[in-house]
Amino acid sequence: MPTAERNWESFYGQNLGYIQEQYERYLQDPDSVEPEYRELFATRGAPPLDEAGTAPAVSVRTDAASLKHAVAAGKLVWNIRAYGHLASDIDPLDVSPKASARVLEPQTYGLQPSDLAALPAELVWEGAPPELNNGWEAIQKLLQAYTGTLAFEFSHVHDEKERKWLNDYAEKFIPTQKLNAEERRKLMKRLVEAEQFEDFLQRTFVGAKRFSVEGNDALVALVDEIVHELTNDGVSHISMGMAHRGRLNVLAHVLEKPYIKIFSEFHHSTNKNVSPSEGSIGINYGWSGDVKYHLGANRSIKTGRTVETRLTLANNPSHLEYVNPVVQGFARAAQEDRSKAGFPVRDEESAASIVIHGDAAFPGEGIVAETMNLSQLNGYRIGGTIHVIANNKIGFTTESADSRSTHYASDVAKGYEIPIVHVNADDPEACIAAARMASEYRRLFKKDFLIDLIGYRRYGHNETDDPETTQPLLYKKIKAHPTVSRLYADKLIARGAFTEQEYDQIKSGVVDRLKEAYEEMKQREGQEAVHQTPPPLGSADKVDAATAVDLEKLRAINEDLLHWPEGFKVYPKLQKILERRRNALNDGEKVDWGQAEALAFASILSDGTPIRITGQDAERATFAFRNLILHDPDSGDLFCPLHQLPQAQASFAIHNSPLSESAVLGFEYGYNVYSPETMVIWEAQYGDFSNVAQVLIDQFISSGRSKWSEKSGLVMLLPHGYEGAGPEHSSARLERYLQLCAEENWTVANLSSSAQYFHLLRRQASLLGTDDARPLVLMAPKSLIRNPRVASSPDQFANGSFRAVLEQAGLGEKKDRVERLVLCTGKVSIDLEDALDKASGEDKDWVHIVRVEQLYPFPAKEIAEIIARFPNLKEIVWVQEEPRNMGAWNFVEPRIREIAPAGADVQYIGRPERSSPASGFQQVHAFEQQFIVAQSLKPRPTLIHNLGR
Repeated sequence: MPTAERNWESFYGQNLGYIQEQYERYLQDPDSVEPEYRELFATRGAPPLDEAGTAPAVSVRTDAASLKHAVAAGKLVWNIRAYGHLASDIDPLDVSPKASARVLEPQTYGLQPSDLAALPAELVWEGAPPELNNGWEAIQKLLQAYTGTLAFEFSHVHDEKERKWLNDYAEKFIPTQKLNAEERRKLMKRLVEAEQFEDFLQRTFVGAKRFSVEGNDALVALVDEIVHELTNDGVSHISMGMAHRGRLNVLAHVLEKPYIKIFSEFHHSTNKNVSPSEGSIGINYGWSGDVKYHLGANRSIKTGRTVETRLTLANNPSHLEYVNPVVQGFARAAQEDRSKAGFPVRDEESAASIVIHGDAAFPGEGIVAETMNLSQLNGYRIGGTIHVIANNKIGFTTESADSRSTHYASDVAKGYEIPIVHVNADDPEACIAAARMASEYRRLFKKDFLIDLIGYRRYGHNETDDPETTQPLLYKKIKAHPTVSRLYADKLIARGAFTEQEYDQIKSGVVDRLKEAYEEMKQREGQEAVHQTPPPLGSADKVDAATAVDLEKLRAINEDLLHWPEGFKVYPKLQKILERRRNALNDGEKVDWGQAEALAFASILSDGTPIRITGQDAERATFAFRNLILHDPDSGDLFCPLHQLPQAQASFAIHNSPLSESAVLGFEYGYNVYSPETMVIWEAQYGDFSNVAQVLIDQFISSGRSKWSEKSGLVMLLPHGYEGAGPEHSSARLERYLQLCAEENWTVANLSSSAQYFHLLRRQASLLGTDDARPLVLMAPKSLIRNPRVASSPDQFANGSFRAVLEQAGLGEKKDRVERLVLCTGKVSIDLEDALDKASGEDKDWVHIVRVEQLYPFPAKEIAEIIARFPNLKEIVWVQEEPRNMGAWNFVEPRIREIAPAGADVQYIGRPERSSPASGFQQVHAFEQQFIVAQSLKPRPTLIHNLGR
C-alpha cells in the first residue's frame, strides 16, 4: 500500500477489535494471519491504543466495506500465487485434465471488478509496478504472471525469505526480461539442431532405437542454458544424469559429442575385425560395453577463468532414476579438498549437478525421493541440484492417470520444499526464463530447484514402437501439431523479429553439417577400431601390496588415537572400553576388530590416502565397535581422534546416513568414481538390508567397469553371520555377490581375524587410482567383533600381508594321516576352532581345516598347493552356515572339483535348501549350528552331510 496509507489510522474504527485479535494471533504464530496483516504487524508493530485501551480519536476513513474488500483482495492475491498454476497454459496439446480454478476468481471472495478498481494497486499488491492504476489492474497483472506458459508452485516453501524472492522473481523480474536478437537467434539454432538431428537419424537409420526428444525439443536449449548459467556463476564441475529420452541429442548439442561418433554407433551393428588406431572413433560396443543411449561423455568448457568447467554426463543403465545419487556423489567429490587432515574442506560453489527425470519415473521410482532427501544432510549436501522433468505425459504406453496419484508428476518434490516451475515446452523463451530462475535460486540459496518441462512424445517409446495402438486419439493430435522450431519461427516472424529466410538459412546449415559428418563417417569406415574392450584388471595373483606397518609407528598412532582435547570428557562407559586399547600392542596382548580398523584407517591416512565412510550408524557402528565420533556427555561436544592425528596426511570424513541403502550407496559409488584416489566405504546397518540397493550393485558396482570403463575401489562392509537373530539379521546374501563375479570385477572376502582385516583394508587403499583397483565386498562380522579368537597379536600387524587362505593351527602336521580337508569361510571357521579346542585329547590327525578368506578371485592355486601336501586325502568338505542354495557352496563347488585329486569326494555340510535364509527360533538355530560343526569334525564313516537327510 502507498506510504501515506501505511499507518494505523487507516485501520481504526469499528474493525479495531478484529485487528487486535489478529495481532494476538500473529504473536502466537505469524503464519496464522493473512499476508497483508503479517506485513503490517512486522513493519508497524502493535496497534497503538490509548490509556483506556481504545484507539485514539482520529478523523479517518472507517468504511467497513472497503476494509472487507481489501482483506478479500489480499486472499485473492495469496491464492493467485499459490494456485495460479491450475489455470496456466502449460500443456502444448491441451489434453491435461482441468482442475477447478474458482479460487482465482474475484467473485469467489465477493469481489466485483469495480470493488478492486476502487482500491489502490499498492494496497492489493505490495510493490506493484507504478504504471498500474488500481487493484483491478494489479490482479490482472498477477494473473498474467501466474497463469501463462510459466506456472509456479512456491507456497510449500516454508522459508519466507526464499518464498518472497521466488514470488518477486516470477512477478517482477521474468515479465521484464526479453531475449535480445542474438539470444533469440542462438535459441532458434538450438531448436533447429535438436529437431533436424532427430529427423536425420530417423531417415538415415530406419528402425534404429534412439529415444528421440521430439515433442520436448526445448529440453536441449533449456539444459544448455542451465549449463551456461552455472558456468557463468563460476561452477568448475557440472555433473549430469538422465535416462534415455533425448540423451543422444543432449550428447550432441550440450556435451558436443561429434556427430561422426554418434553416427558410427548407429552404423556399426556388429564388431569388425580391425585393429585399434590412434584417433579412433571410440565406440564401446558389443559384449563388453553398453548401448549408445546409455553412454556418458565429458566436455571441457572454456571460460574467462584460468580453470575450465568440466561437464560430465554420467553413464546410465536402463534403471532410469538410479543415476540420480551417482551424479550427486560426483558433485560432492568435486567440491571437497581432501589434501589435509581433518574433515574435507568443501566449496559448494565449485560444483553442481543437473538431473533430468522422466515424468513417469519421477513419482514412480522411490530412489527419486531417497535422493532428494539427501539434499540438506551434512554428509551429502552439494549446494542444490537442478532437476528437470522431461515430461512427455506418458510412460511407454501408460498414461498419467494410471501412473501416479498426484496432479503433477513433480508433486513428490513438494515434500522437500523444492520450488517448482512448470513450463510449456512449446514456449522456448519461457524455458530459458525457467533455466535462469533455477540457476539463480541455486546460487543464492544453495538448494534444489525443479523445472517441469511439459511437452509430448512425437513417436512411440522407441522408434520401433507404434503408439497409435494404445493412444490413437492423442497421436492423431500429435501428428497435426507443428514442431517447436516452426512455432517459434512463426511467432518471431509475426513480431517482425525474424524472417523466413533466416529460418531457412539456419535449417540448411544444420542439415549440411549432419550430411558432412555422415559422409566422413562412411569414408573412415574400416580405418577405426569399432570394438574397444576396456583394459583387463590385473590378476589377483599379482596383487602383492606391502601392507605391514612398523610396530613402533603403530604404537605411536595408537597413543594418539587415545588422546582427547583438554576439557573433553568421554562417556565413562565408553572410555573404559577405549582405554583397554592402550596396551593392546604390547607383547602378549591382542588387537580386536575395532582397534584393527582404527589402526588401518590411521595408517592409511598417514600414507596420504583420504577416507570417507558412511552408513546408517557408521560413526558408532551398528555393533558399537567403531566409536570414531566421541560425544562429551556434559557439553554435547563432538571429537574425532582421526581429525587430530599428527601422522595424518589426508582428510577423514565419517557420516551417519539416512535410512536408505539405494541413494546412499549410489552417492558413495559416484563419489568414488569421481575421486578414485579416495578410500570410500559404505557400511550396511545389516548386510541383509543391502539387497534394497541391488540395482546399484548389479548395474553400477559389479559391471560399471565392463560396460563403461568406470573404475571404482568402493568398499562395502556387509555385516553377516548366523547367530540366531532370524531371517533379516543373518545373511548378507553372499551368494548374490558371488553370482556377479567375473572378469575379476571385484574382491569378495569373509574374514576370520582382525589382522586380516587390517591388511585387506591397507591393500585396498594401496590399489586406489591404479588399474588394479576394484570394489571390495566384505562380509563383515557381528558377534566375531568381540570374539577373542578373532583378535590378533601385534606382530601380525607389523609383519606379513593379507592372505587369501589361512590354515587352522595345530592340524595337518601328520600329512599322511589327513583324510578330510574342511574348507570354510568367515564365522563358521571360528565355531570349528572353538569346537576343536573343546574336543581336546581326541585324535584330530585325520582332518585339516582351511579358511577361505578371499572367495573371489578364488584362490585355487593356494588351495591346490595345500591339497598337494596330503597324499591320502579321501574327501574335501565345504562347510557353511547358510542354506545349501545360499552362501558360497554353489560358487565354490565347481572350482573345488577342478582342483580335487582323483578319487577324493567333494561334499557339502550345512543347512538344506531353504526359501528363507535363517530360522527365527533361537533353539532351532542353535541345534542346526551344533549339528553342522559336529558333522564337520566327525570321522568319515558316520558323516551325514546335510541337515535335510
